[in-house]
Amino acid sequence: MPLHDGGLLSAVSSGVRWIYAFSDEETLARFAAGWELRPADGVEYRAMYGARLLDVVIPATGEPTGVALDVADAEAGGCLLFPPVSGIVPEVAAVDESTGETTA
Repeated sequence: MPLHDGGLLSAVSSGVRWIYAFSDEETLARFAAGWELRPADGVEYRAMYGARLLDVVIPATGEPTGVALDVADAEAGGCLLFPPVSGIVPEVAAVDESTGETTA
């Protein structure tokens, strides 16, 4: 996952924070190639198991947070979105799909 300002790179859309994650360095490089201002020394990133991201990091954000995996491949249909709903994230971090309110 790329780092930005001391944290994981993310964006907010429709009240949900989406953490950008990539399955490999090549996919991250394709994503970073589209940045207007790329760091001269490369993109700093952190490798992390998906389970740790879902079970530890997302609940710690304190807001509805999902994962956008491989967004560089969205046009080719390779992007996956893991929304903050029960069955994907722990109950403490899940939101009700119909209301958008936290379930815990």
